[in-house]
Amino acid sequence: MQIRAGYEITYSCPQPTPMLLALSVHPSRMPDVIGQHSISFDPWVPATDYWDSFGNICTRIVAPPGNLAIRADFVVQDSGLPDPVYPYAMQQRVEDLPNEVLVFLLGSRYCDTDKLHQTAWSLFGGTPEGWPRVQAICDYVHDRIMFGYDFADSTRTASDGLAGGRGVCRDFAHLAVALCRCMNIPARYCTGYLGDIGVPPVPAPMDFSAWFEVYLGGDWHTFDARHNTPRIGRVVMARGRDATDVAITTTFGPCVLTGFKVHTDEVA
Repeated sequence: MQIRAGYEITYSCPQPTPMLLALSVHPSRMPDVIGQHSISFDPWVPATDYWDSFGNICTRIVAPPGNLAIRADFVVQDSGLPDPVYPYAMQQRVEDLPNEVLVFLLGSRYCDTDKLHQTAWSLFGGTPEGWPRVQAICDYVHDRIMFGYDFADSTRTASDGLAGGRGVCRDFAHLAVALCRCMNIPARYCTGYLGDIGVPPVPAPMDFSAWFEVYLGGDWHTFDARHNTPRIGRVVMARGRDATDVAITTTFGPCVLTGFKVHTDEVA
């Protein structure tokens, strides 16, 4: 199947403002993009790309004073299959994990594992290791947090989300990631496109989505604590320790977000 995706994001800046953008499709999905994939700016500004330490494509610009529109529109080939399920994928001992995976066992800005260790072991210490344990964590987070776009809070940590019991997709992912790390399961945060493909459409405006991946049986596997069911048509943009590493825009100066539209739809 083919998926058409993209966005239009607009900012108003009172002065020249440096920005970092994590708005490109992840390199692992670039071979699936049909035709050109590029970010356009109105008015035009110089832009340079680089790969960050997590393997994401980031774009550097200096937004001019006034209004700036950031746009992309592309088509990507997808298998059309739901997220794979590997119920027998096993958890590895920490001492057997590859070096590059160890960073995803550590606490981070939004995944405050130091506040959740005791809770995690009391809840999941008796569950079977591996895939069943991660699924138990997903079930718990899915039932514990109430979703609502009005609940967005850029300062909410995993422990805050657990205490408050509400949030958006990033809060589901942060709590699940933190609990997995507490149980010595490497987990990383993901952001990207996830349209209403194969499920009843949601009337709310489309947005970027957040999910997470865990390292089991020598490979990374997708989990989604918010939806808690395999989904069709994920297109990953970036991966990192938490939302800090994969913020769609990071600005270094005063500016106002004046428009935000995302689209991701199956091509008929």
